[in-house]
Amino acid sequence: MASTANELNARQSALLDEWLGEWMLVEDFSWPLQDTTVLRVRTTGDGTGVVDHTVKASETSHHIGREIAAHRDVIDRLRLSAPRLEFADESAGILVTEYLPGELLLGTSWQSDAGAFEQAGDILVRLQVPGAVSEHYMASVSAQTEDLLGRADGLVDRDSVARLRERLGRIRPLPVRLHFTHGDYQPRNWLVNDGRVAVIDFGRGAQRSWVSDLVRLRSKDFHEHPELEAAFMAGMSRELDEADAELLALETLREAIGTVVWSRGIGDDDFEEHGRIMIRRFLDDENGAP
Repeated sequence: MASTANELNARQSALLDEWLGEWMLVEDFSWPLQDTTVLRVRTTGDGTGVVDHTVKASETSHHIGREIAAHRDVIDRLRLSAPRLEFADESAGILVTEYLPGELLLGTSWQSDAGAFEQAGDILVRLQVPGAVSEHYMASVSAQTEDLLGRADGLVDRDSVARLRERLGRIRPLPVRLHFTHGDYQPRNWLVNDGRVAVIDFGRGAQRSWVSDLVRLRSKDFHEHPELEAAFMAGMSRELDEADAELLALETLREAIGTVVWSRGIGDDDFEEHGRIMIRRFLDDENGAP
């Protein structure tokens, strides 16, 4: 009989029993304020010794379906330092991947290690499989950003909103080559084990501009550490051209205002303040200057 975890519903627990047989809960990685259960579980009864797995489950989050699709369509076809999908049932809202050993870079000495960032850049450029050219991507992102600006009334000062809206109005939509993107590419989703970096958590994977995966890094790790940005971009073997820089400005604008609006909705005060910091930095950046 399997050990049970209160966070899994009856159907999810039954599927886990069917897939893994005898299993036990080792560690709960679930985050407060999130609607997804993340567990490390262990199996011992199949003759292969102790094997650990990562389980993700939710009754409401669309990220489960995204992560399943990301594994099946992209990740498991590539030779990447990333976990492989073992079992999944999108209708039940549950997936199982192999468990990768290591520690998260976030909050460790590895977060200031240029070599780790170079490895992460190398992984990202291989992860970002190119797709179709979209004539409408920038217009769609602009419309989403305009909507977010409207919802930011009372959350962001009027002068900043006016400046953001003016900058948005100067962006001219161009065709964009879409790529598969991670969607939350930063040290909290990077593992390091024996000096080697791996990437986890593909629940925000989707077709976007390649520069969208730079936004969160630039808002945190790269802001005061240009040496980390240089190492990361060297790992990617890419440079921003003029069109990339304009697209990055648009992606950053959406992310900044979206962070404030989304954080207020879930009651995350710290992340809401980070969104305001992003806005201030954006307005001070040369890409946001009049």
